[in-house]
Amino acid sequence: MLRQKLGSVTNLLRRTVPRASMMTMGTIAEVTRCTRLRCFNGLMQFNHDNMTGVALAADLANIAAAGTPTCDDVQQLLVTHQIRRPDVTTTSRAEILAWGLRLHAVFAQADTVRRCGELNELLTCSATRLYLTSHDGLRPHLHFVRDDDNLVHRLMAVTAGGLALFLVYSEGLRLGQCARATCSKVFVDTSRNGRRAYCSSRCGNHDAVERHRNKHHRPRHC
Repeated sequence: MLRQKLGSVTNLLRRTVPRASMMTMGTIAEVTRCTRLRCFNGLMQFNHDNMTGVALAADLANIAAAGTPTCDDVQQLLVTHQIRRPDVTTTSRAEILAWGLRLHAVFAQADTVRRCGELNELLTCSATRLYLTSHDGLRPHLHFVRDDDNLVHRLMAVTAGGLALFLVYSEGLRLGQCARATCSKVFVDTSRNGRRAYCSSRCGNHDAVERHRNKHHRPRHC
């Protein structure tokens, strides 16, 4: 579909744009084609634009599901993710943790359609507008909320919007919940083959040991 659209645009420009300009259009088409191939042939590129919001979303989901983190715990997480003006109050802490649980539900969905449905619910109350910004000397990039909005609204927008962008790049995949029965942690799958099943090697090793024990300790029937 993308190739067809690019072909239509290129044909239109071939009739209306001087020939000398067509090299530029051909280059754009080739770059777009190559970028798509890099993203969807198992070599998806993970960068600031498609990882900032989704990585924060995973950590917020996990800290919210872990128990009762303090204001300092939440604030330290935000500092780690370089969130500006990260001062967490008792009120904002409760709102952030409630949002984290809603983010957790997006990761926990195994079905892509349901996952998108869960995320659409979050988008309707957070990332409703786009803003172009170049704060702190960074190159122009998109925000889903005004720079001067409060902390909770900024977190809601950057996580929901970031998840939406990531799911577009990953074709609705590469989000998951740990396969270990006693672990509820969620994760972003940045593996080469996109088949990650556990939040950590520790959980994966634990399940491997359990499977080995069960295999060799099955009762024998006469």
